[in-house]
Amino acid sequence: MSADRPARTSLTPPDDAVTPVRHPDAPAPGEVLGSHYDQCFGCGEKQPHGLHLEARAGEGVTVTAEFTVKPAHQGAPGLAHGGVLTTALDETLGSLNWLMHVISVTGRLEADFVRPVPVDTVLHLDARATARHGRKIYCTATGRIGGADGPVAVRADAVFIEVKVEHFVDHGREAEIQAAMADPDQVRRARAFEVNP
Repeated sequence: MSADRPARTSLTPPDDAVTPVRHPDAPAPGEVLGSHYDQCFGCGEKQPHGLHLEARAGEGVTVTAEFTVKPAHQGAPGLAHGGVLTTALDETLGSLNWLMHVISVTGRLEADFVRPVPVDTVLHLDARATARHGRKIYCTATGRIGGADGPVAVRADAVFIEVKVEHFVDHGREAEIQAAMADPDQVRRARAFEVNP
């Protein structure tokens, strides 16, 4: 491995990884999790070009979500762009944070595209955390078409890395950080759920 290229994070948890635990104050199964930031491309309500993905808490450390593919999301004519589908998977996986009350960022995500997803299709997503090891959270997700029990169209395995809120303050743009910190809903969520503002 080159000195300027770090080793790739493995998607397989080590033998001494532990089972993820749902936080006692996590949202109840079926509860809508809401956006972590209103301008987020994945879940933000005020992001005009975003996916507007809405995740719901499941049992244990699982979430479900739905995303409708719009014409603006196409790559090939009439089909969803692979990057947009990856974003939907990433957003759903990131929603697992709400259930563990941690702040984390995507460390590695590997997606498989099993079948085409046409425009106007509802993609039914489900994600679960499978293991934790130190700051690493291992998780997996699938996206199905034709219903929650329909055929798998996309799937992903990922590792998220737990960070402190300072990660966003140190690396985000000042204007957006200040706007988020001035929003009482963002501050409330950051304090109550320990997720990034």
